[in-house]
Amino acid sequence: MTISVAYWCIVIAVILPYVWTTIAKSGGKGYNNKDPRGWTARQENPRTRYANGAQLNSFESNPVFIGSVLMAQFAHLPEQTIALCSIIYVIARVLHGVFYISAQHALRSLVWFVGIGAVFYLIVQSALHITAAA
Repeated sequence: MTISVAYWCIVIAVILPYVWTTIAKSGGKGYNNKDPRGWTARQENPRTRYANGAQLNSFESNPVFIGSVLMAQFAHLPEQTIALCSIIYVIARVLHGVFYISAQHALRSLVWFVGIGAVFYLIVQSALHITAAA
């Protein structure tokens, strides 16, 4: 595996929030693009609310993932490690959205921890690698 795998995982991670928002907007009644946040707040369909939550969580999680990949590359971690952690993160994020929308809260939390664990691993390993090289 090469660094290109990690970069493609970034592309997938950036697209995921838009997948979840499409699901949220397609599951509600009378979508109003003039006031999308107000429309979302008024929705009673749990699937719409959960898909919106998955979207928001994806947007919140992506910067730290992208930063961890860039840190790891800058620190010259093995490309296989960066790629593997990126794949774990993306799989966890896909499952997180699926479990969020299907109201499986315990599984959602579990895969969230797996994904963020992969990110934290890259961050800590990058810091250790740079410290050892200094």
